[in-house]
Amino acid sequence: MFQFGFNMFHEISRPFNMTYRCFSVSMLPGNERQDVERGGKIIMPPSALEQLTRLSIEYPMIFKLTNKKTKRITHCGVLEFVADEGKVYLPHWMMANLVLEEGALLQIESVSLPVATFSKFQPLSEDFLDITNPKAVLENCLRNFSCLTTGDVIAIKYNSKVYELCVLETKPGNAVIIIECDMNVEFAPPVGYKEEERIPRSADGNAGPSMDEDPAVMMPEPSGFIAFSGEGNRLDGKKKKLTSESESESQNSQARQSYVRGIPDYDFVIGTLRFIRNSRPPSAKEEAPAEPFQAFKGEGFTLRTAKSKN
Repeated sequence: MFQFGFNMFHEISRPFNMTYRCFSVSMLPGNERQDVERGGKIIMPPSALEQLTRLSIEYPMIFKLTNKKTKRITHCGVLEFVADEGKVYLPHWMMANLVLEEGALLQIESVSLPVATFSKFQPLSEDFLDITNPKAVLENCLRNFSCLTTGDVIAIKYNSKVYELCVLETKPGNAVIIIECDMNVEFAPPVGYKEEERIPRSADGNAGPSMDEDPAVMMPEPSGFIAFSGEGNRLDGKKKKLTSESESESQNSQARQSYVRGIPDYDFVIGTLRFIRNSRPPSAKEEAPAEPFQAFKGEGFTLRTAKSKN
């Protein structure tokens, strides 16, 4: 006869598989539980703890939640075992991911997941860019989570504001444990975010107009009364000679407002530099000292023609 001891074989752990009616945390009797809404853990009944103890479940306890109607799946941890019998309480964002209504049936099964090494998130709002250090904020908020599932939209709270993040990718699997792990985190651009369009450069490499442009051309056209802009008439009735095109262009340029330093350039393009070269070396005529002005020293003319003396 062979005799076997009671502890000869290792105890084999059996999976936990139960169905409960789920409710949001706001339906939990007692005080409001904001700590449940901020994380990824649920509240289960005390009978679940007794059954899990008998089944020798591995720690930390991770559960797979399945909505059989919509075939939606997510993973979570457990926070407390204080719920009413036959009921479980979930965060609102988790019920939204599973497309669950109050009192719907939910299948809960114990699972074992790999430890996370990488995860990628995408904010669902551009307001997430206002956070100075998003990785530090996310690391602090993920302390209330036990695991992550690819495709879930988690909600974190920072400065009295709720931000939603979509889990785009997790490694080494579609569901990972994030307890006591060294995980690399990346962020994708928020939904609806568009980068600023760059100004295309011209063929000569300049982003703006030519650098040799006359500063007077950049000044706005004068409006209102312009002095000495009319036409002149001769006293003898003869018509004034027609001016050439070069003279007309010089007159038009003189009619423009002269360039004054300190007036902003309203056509300035960001990212360009404009060098204005309008200084000319003084000529020899300009260097010659001018005679001082003396009043009534000019010559006189008469309109009458002098009569000849016979």
